[in-house]
Amino acid sequence: MSHSRRAPRLLGAIVMLLSAGVAVSTVLGLRAAADDLTITSLPITHFMSANVGEPVQGLIWRGGIEMQSQIDTFGGLSGLGFTGPDARLVFVSDRGNFISGQLLYDEAGRPASLIGVTISPIQNSRGVELPRAYVRDAEALTVIERDGVPSAIRVGFENLTRVADFQLVDGVPEGPAREVNIPKFLSDTRTNETLEAVCVAPAASPIAGSTLLLTEGIIDDDGQHVGYLLGKNDRGPVSYVSGVGTNPTDCAFMPNGDLLVLERGIALIAFRMRLIRIPAADVKPGAHLKGEQLLESIGGDIDNMEALAVHAGPDGKPRIIIASDNNFSDFERNLLLEFSLPE
Repeated sequence: MSHSRRAPRLLGAIVMLLSAGVAVSTVLGLRAAADDLTITSLPITHFMSANVGEPVQGLIWRGGIEMQSQIDTFGGLSGLGFTGPDARLVFVSDRGNFISGQLLYDEAGRPASLIGVTISPIQNSRGVELPRAYVRDAEALTVIERDGVPSAIRVGFENLTRVADFQLVDGVPEGPAREVNIPKFLSDTRTNETLEAVCVAPAASPIAGSTLLLTEGIIDDDGQHVGYLLGKNDRGPVSYVSGVGTNPTDCAFMPNGDLLVLERGIALIAFRMRLIRIPAADVKPGAHLKGEQLLESIGGDIDNMEALAVHAGPDGKPRIIIASDNNFSDFERNLLLEFSLPE
């Protein structure tokens, strides 16, 4: 969900003013242009006082970029997936667009720039551009693999709550939506706090191939976030226990099947985020999902963090990417932050 619906623009301005003294983006920008779309990537070299390669709580900081563009359709980055071995990626925007490109790394293995960027409207099942804001609110994206190769993406929407698949052609989503059957209680719940997280379990997971759906604002009688597993053999309800003052906003599986959940909230006048890891064996129908905290951050090192993905970094080892939704506001940023687990 775009947080500007609940937090006034003034909050974003205050956050940016407070974070000005701790901004970590350097002055040097790396420019990359494709199809007349130019993204300026400002390197981020420090995170919570950590240098690249140093520990930060339960993770290792690997660097990041702040992405800027004069194109008014670039922004609202609410979900993320990697669609090729060369760090090809796709963002989904909560204004109903796919933003595709390639993440480049420098010689030290740090994120350096986003190139080859194209923006295309999401289509409905008839192959027509989504007609109005109510149906465009895409909040989650996960990659579907067949024989270890990305073949499609699965997208979760709120407001008109639904899940749909889109084919990949050369790593870019194309064509009409293919609707995915989800429980009726989800499709009947039409608010901007429904589906926030959608992720597919990898081959090493005990629930391999199953899709996990997590909601932001659908709360059960125990005060937990309602979720559901879609799978042939692993199908049924789950619940998620979030932190105090934060809600799940995205999920991703590690290659070994462990589940990562990104949580987002507001602490006083600043954005807050938490990253949680849940053991693979604990993710199953009927489970109350609760894990260990890998990272928590508040204030100027982060923004409205909404998107989470795991991919193979330049060294071939898993990297964890967390990206932010700027809400198309001048007071918020499009950040891409990268971490890894300790050896």
